[in-house]
Amino acid sequence: MSLATKVELKAETIKPKIGSRVLNAKEELLSGEIAGELRDLLEARGVLVFPKIDFTDDEQVAFTKTLGTFAPERPGDPEVISKITLDVKENPSSAEYLKGSLYWHIDGTRNGVPILASLLSCKIPSPKGTGNTGFANTYSAYDDLPDEKKAEIEDLRVVHGPWASLFYYEPEPSLAKLEGYAQVGEQELPLVWKHKSGRKSLVIGCTAAEVVGKSALESAKIIHGLRDWATGPDFTYSHEWEAGDLVIWDNTGTMHRAEPYDPTCGRMMHRTKLEGEEPFA
Repeated sequence: MSLATKVELKAETIKPKIGSRVLNAKEELLSGEIAGELRDLLEARGVLVFPKIDFTDDEQVAFTKTLGTFAPERPGDPEVISKITLDVKENPSSAEYLKGSLYWHIDGTRNGVPILASLLSCKIPSPKGTGNTGFANTYSAYDDLPDEKKAEIEDLRVVHGPWASLFYYEPEPSLAKLEGYAQVGEQELPLVWKHKSGRKSLVIGCTAAEVVGKSALESAKIIHGLRDWATGPDFTYSHEWEAGDLVIWDNTGTMHRAEPYDPTCGRMMHRTKLEGEEPFA
């Protein structure tokens, strides 16, 4: 008679304040035995990298479900992956909208409960030296702020809307395009998210339009100043993709962005997501 062997998490630190590399085999991940440990590590580290794990789409969906509740792209959608690319031939409906992903952001700032995490796998990387994905740990960035800065921003609120990201890549959009983006909605959010865990993170990025009660210039200084701080070298990690890689990031305490690449190069990512479990507060 053979005894079952308990699966142990195998992980190594990428940088002191962000990122861990998970080295478990595909079968160990799909078993779900270390799902709880992976969730804890994700919250602690912000980003988990699974080098060349080579999940099929069905395996990625199955792995996503071990970690929480699978989040469809839109209500009623089947449990399928989403193709993430700027190539209009492959992604005609949202390639234009995805241009905003080239700038630091948190997903779901127009929603009361943002997604918990995204899982992105690389099917076709862009040419070496382009198309990395950058991540910034906004938990660690908040923790390391001087106490006087924390007190200054503690109770500030910010209006977020996807329309604000449009101006990053198209400074003079037509009124029709601006109105189209505005239809997606906006909402007022805390600048400092006080999580039920007791930790705090910054809610910033390219969807941040203005700080409530501040002038346009004052708002810009606060929003962009904190972005500069949070995207400094201590809090960031840039992942250079290879085919088969999978990366998970904690959307509640990590900003991300796609780094520039040629939209016609064929770069293709497949994404799944985890339903949010905590409202902005």
